[in-house]
Amino acid sequence: MSEAIRVLHVDDDPAFLDLTRAYLEREADLSVVTADGAAEGLSTLDESEVDCVVTDYQMPGRDGIAFLWTVREDRPELPVLLFTGEGSETVASEAISAGVTDYLQKGVGSTQFEVLANRVRNVVDRHRATRETERLGRLFEAL
Repeated sequence: MSEAIRVLHVDDDPAFLDLTRAYLEREADLSVVTADGAAEGLSTLDESEVDCVVTDYQMPGRDGIAFLWTVREDRPELPVLLFTGEGSETVASEAISAGVTDYLQKGVGSTQFEVLANRVRNVVDRHRATRETERLGRLFEAL
């Protein structure tokens, strides 16, 4: 059985945070901790081990791209997904330039959460496989 996936979801909409967490935990069997903005998200990252961050773009104080830049300073390999209702080519381009792992727009209905859960699993599985390959490579080199 694979290790549980721990997700940090950062968004300034408490109702959307609750809805997303309920779906991901109940339907996708992911463990979700929430933060209601970038500052709380950074504090949570300092206090908790997570496998993936899901962040909104438009938040007061610090938007999702600025949050991503800060996360990348200390955790360059941590998968970060931009999950936003503010979708545009400009936002997507800015996110890609900042090093986002994946980008998707919020939608209507449960389909958006199914897509999010699949993307979270995929990026975490890739990240874990890369770490394991690197670990095995170091072991091999040590022989």
